[in-house]
Amino acid sequence: MDDRDDYDDAYAKLVRRMNSPRVVIENDACEHATVIQVDTVYRQGTLLEVVQVLTDLNLVITKAYMSSDGGWFMNVFHVTDDDGNKIRDEGILNCIEKALETDAYMAKSMGKMLLSKEHTLIELTGTDRPGLLSEVCAVLTDLSCNVVNAEVWAHNARAAAVIHITDQSTGTAIEDPRQLSLIKELLYNVLKGLGDYRTPTVSISSPGEIHIGRRLHQMMFAARDFERPVSVDDIRVRPYVTVSDCPDRNYTVVTARSVDRPKLLFDTVCTLTDMQYLVFHGTAVLITDSDEAYQEYYIRHADGLPMSSEAERQRVMECIQAAIERRASEGLQLELFTDDHFGLLSDITRILRENGLCPKRAKISTKNGKARHNFIVTDVSGNPVEPKTIYLIRQQMGQTVIQVKGNLSMSPKFPQETPRSFLFGSFFKCPSFQNSRLIKSLS
Repeated sequence: MDDRDDYDDAYAKLVRRMNSPRVVIENDACEHATVIQVDTVYRQGTLLEVVQVLTDLNLVITKAYMSSDGGWFMNVFHVTDDDGNKIRDEGILNCIEKALETDAYMAKSMGKMLLSKEHTLIELTGTDRPGLLSEVCAVLTDLSCNVVNAEVWAHNARAAAVIHITDQSTGTAIEDPRQLSLIKELLYNVLKGLGDYRTPTVSISSPGEIHIGRRLHQMMFAARDFERPVSVDDIRVRPYVTVSDCPDRNYTVVTARSVDRPKLLFDTVCTLTDMQYLVFHGTAVLITDSDEAYQEYYIRHADGLPMSSEAERQRVMECIQAAIERRASEGLQLELFTDDHFGLLSDITRILRENGLCPKRAKISTKNGKARHNFIVTDVSGNPVEPKTIYLIRQQMGQTVIQVKGNLSMSPKFPQETPRSFLFGSFFKCPSFQNSRLIKSLS
């Protein structure tokens, strides 16, 4: 039996090599974007792999055509750089082509998702509350753990974090079982809020392959952040998602209309893939004269069947809404760039907490003695941050440089009717980030 399995696996690999993705990149086919065509054998996860590669190469996908036919998958993407320009650098174009044509490269996507053997990986989920990130950072600092990189999401009263740490004294991964057990115990105690019926999770592991964005989606899904209790205080309008039948073609049709933003396509496709749905055809369109994006997918379950119950359709609708919202946290974006030192993150998050700010999303990175931390914050009630609060934070952070990137829209308006179309639109960067000002410390 094992010999037959090995044979089947070797044959599958041979077929993939013989039918490796064909990539064509054109700069003359479109006036405003570089056009990338990717044709490949259709299998589960193919679309996500392609979109993941383009996203991790920091390309902005402005249009996307997705269709399958006879076991072959055809994708056309219009992409630009962060400034909205075509990709003209030959080195970058060669990198894109190599990334998309190499099967192993696509399977891993970008090398930055390979965790260093010098790091220890911590994954956390729990109930979100004011000061939670500060408490987590304080515990790690007290236990002599240095945070090298981290990403944190908070949505619908749930929080998830992927954290890479090292031992402060050695600068390497932590291997002592007793120390690892203590870290896990204390973090669990922090996450376990009083009266919280939902059990937090703390996982500590050795290095491996991970795509942080996809992993955070999976963690938030497992924490059931898509379950939203009805609240009279929540006046925000959610993304408008519909799930309907297409009986003549045996598909289920999923449409989504929301505010346009970076990585929107990745977040939606990632969620559908991890929920074990196959995308056979897809469309997206930017609503004219607005900042709204429209997506449409013709899908089936991995068993080849469309959705069969109203409960399943309702769950997919809620999960797509959650996927769109997770990376679109409302608030003020703060970027801090300064010299790194042990305990810096604990100090920064403490200052944010003491000034009544709650991080809704955070991306922590350190390299070559420098720290670059990004936070999206609101006050404890979820309202916009007052200018005087930023002034107070500047006073306390010394020589830290803070770049403020504007108030994000607190209540985007989504029309309740969605046009059905096979046109394709763009996923532009959120305009709220365009007008920024640099605030430097006074001391």
